[in-house]
Amino acid sequence: MRDTPLSADEVRAAVADPAAGGIALFLGAVRDHDHGRDVTRLSYSAHPAAAGELRRIAEKVAAAYGARAVAVVHRTGELAVGDLAVVAAAACDHRAEAFSACRALIDEVKASVPIWKHQEFTGGDSEWVNSA
Repeated sequence: MRDTPLSADEVRAAVADPAAGGIALFLGAVRDHDHGRDVTRLSYSAHPAAAGELRRIAEKVAAAYGARAVAVVHRTGELAVGDLAVVAAAACDHRAEAFSACRALIDEVKASVPIWKHQEFTGGDSEWVNSA
């Protein structure tokens, strides 16, 4: 969890392993719309336990998929359209396992980590969403 811009290169480097034949990387970016409405601003806030939950999930996924390494980092604070909100990666011996592990990692983060998204829309409407 951090309030500074994310780097795909940084997360890829965190999972680098010479024995890994496959590294899958997921980049979650802020889009300009949601549910048919134009998004004008977006921010994320997180419960103090969120960082620990990210670590727990990463360890669980690494064990379940035999990953050599996994990493995930999520932004908090104000983000602009196009900014990276989350970056996840998994390094495994083979590509199929890397894809599966990376997908499981980001799906579990989205389902379990206490992160809240506040979106503002054209026209002044806004909503809070409990998602990562």
